[in-house]
Formats: sequence, structure tokens, C-alpha cells
Amino acid sequence: MTPSATTIRPRSEARNAPPRRRARKPAPPALRATRSGRPRTAFVLSGGASLGALQVGMVRALYERGITADLFVGTSVGALNAAFIASRPQTPATARELARAWHEIERGDAFPLSLRTVVGGLAGRRDHLVPERGLRQIVQRHLQLDDLRDARIPLHLVAFDIMAGSETVLSEGPACDAIVASCSIPGIFPPVAIGDRLLIDGGVVNNTPIGHAVELGAERIYVLPTLEPSRPQLSPPQTALDAAIYGIRLLAGSRLEADIARYGGDVELIVLPVANSRQVQPTDFDHSIELAADAHAACGEALAGINPIATAAA
Repeated sequence: MTPSATTIRPRSEARNAPPRRRARKPAPPALRATRSGRPRTAFVLSGGASLGALQVGMVRALYERGITADLFVGTSVGALNAAFIASRPQTPATARELARAWHEIERGDAFPLSLRTVVGGLAGRRDHLVPERGLRQIVQRHLQLDDLRDARIPLHLVAFDIMAGSETVLSEGPACDAIVASCSIPGIFPPVAIGDRLLIDGGVVNNTPIGHAVELGAERIYVLPTLEPSRPQLSPPQTALDAAIYGIRLLAGSRLEADIARYGGDVELIVLPVANSRQVQPTDFDHSIELAADAHAACGEALAGINPIATAAA
């Protein structure tokens, strides 16, 4: 079956009716200077641990077709990928550089299990099973930002504030801390303190933060998911770590479906296809090359008929 991108257009456009003027909130300053002739465009990158390698191929397919972003919104591993590409030119060369970075990552790098930490967590002496040092080292190795404000393209990372009990969008401040916080799966990694906030993985409650892109003024949103909205898991989890992430992904699939229905009438959504026919688990880092290649091929076909310059309905 030929893969396709799911495109949801604003209601007035979908019904072939004259464009209906909508009352919009003023666009944030970062978006007011976008190029004329096309909608303000956001890339929204979801979480998914090792399945973030799919986004490598998606980004390459987008850039090869001249499709670029005016802002990036990411959470969990999508925050790491978004920070990487937001700090570099929006070209296929950047996508290839991201692919090389993924090729270097092994499971032991991202999830360096320590007997001391695991025992401490099981005994109630720690609130996590995996130390954050491996994740932080990955971020520091590939990050070209000190502060989120330094990004070439406006960058917004989503985390969850466990003290306030609400999502938070990080758009400025120490970039490494923000990325690690957005990736800190609760119970697996420790929370990250930033100021008076204690932050964990934003994907726990909102794994594909479409709503934040809408609030930031985006009119066209390319969604780079790591799971099909209606099929959050293709095969049963094999390990305790897989099972923990599986539970989060079940919730994430439901939230993504709901957000597509909720925002599809207000902005143009292009949901890229997920090419994971190998049923790779989100803790398996041995297939990043194959995942990126499959996603590149699938998204290349899906994007073939999409015009990045066309304006959206007002």
C-alpha cells in the first residue's frame, strides 16, 4: 500500500466554501516576520525513545522538498531532535548529520542501567531506575545551543511540571537542562529541577503537542509522530522498561487522535506516516538506520503532492 500523509484542512477549506475570517490571537513576535506567501509553519515532533530515529527520515524528506519550519515544538525524544535541527540550517545535509548522530547511540548510552540505582529504586530509596548521565551526555555531545533562545528557528520544548501538575513550554533558558527534562520518563529517569519547577517527560500527558503549536500561531502543522494514532503498539513489550513505555504510548495514541479531531478545523494538519513495519520497540536502538530509511521513503511518497508555498484558508 502506498503510504500517505494524513492532511486535515480547516473546515472552510474542506467544504470548498469562501474563506471564513476567524478571530486569531496575535502571533508571537517570533512568527510575525515569517515569509509572505505561505502559512506560518510548525514541525511538531513527538516522543518515542528509540523510535525518534523515524523523525530523521521524516525531516530529510521534508527538507528535500523545500518544506521548512518557522518554529519547532517537541517533547521527549522529539525535543532532542527538534533542538538538533533548530540549531542548524534547514537542509538535507542537517538531516544527514542527525542520522549520523543517531547511528552512534546505543541502548546502553540512553539507558545505562546501574545495579545500585535499580536496587535503590525498587527499595524506595530513589525515585528512578536509570541515572540521567547517559541521556545528558548524548545531549551535550550533539547540542549546539547554550540557551534555547539561541536557536536559528524558534524552539519550544514541552515538559510536565509535577509540582504545579501542568504542562509547561520551555522557550528560553539552559538548553541541555530543558531537553533532559523533556526526555525524563517518570520512574525511569529522575525529575529535573529548573528554577522552582520540577520537570519530567512532557510526553506523559501530551506526546504530540499540536495544541502548543496552534497557540504559538502556527497555521500549517507537520506532525512527525513515532506511532500511528490508532495503533500505539504493534507487538507486545518484551521487558519491564518496554512495558513502562508501552503504557505511556497507549495514552499518547488516544491524545493524538483527540488533538487531530480538535485542531483539524482550525489549522492545516499534515500527519506524516509512521514506517515501523519491523515493529521495533522504543528501547531498541539497533535499527536507527533502517527506521530512518523507511521513514524517508514513506514520507517522500506521502509528500509528493504537497505544495509548501500554498497559502492556507484565512
